[in-house]
Amino acid sequence: MAQASKALPVIAALAVLVAAAALLNPSAERHRQQIQASVAERSPLAGMLGVGALAAFVSNYHSVGVASYTSIRGRTVSVGCMGMVFVLDAHKDL
Repeated sequence: MAQASKALPVIAALAVLVAAAALLNPSAERHRQQIQASVAERSPLAGMLGVGALAAFVSNYHSVGVASYTSIRGRTVSVGCMGMVFVLDAHKDL
């Protein structure tokens, strides 16, 4: 019985963490904003020409409940979890 009482807080903490991840899963719009900002940061000229906006527009959003990602032509461009979005280097050759 002592083992069960020790495991309960761990299980509760994991449940809260999973619920928070699901609630904070970044939206498609958040991914697109980060892609656009990343392209503009990497190349100001590309930012002025709207390359980032175009890349963001053609990206496909995928959610897996507690995390999400976007892809362009089968290549993962960004990943997101817990409200954060990380743009990968895969967009360099767009």
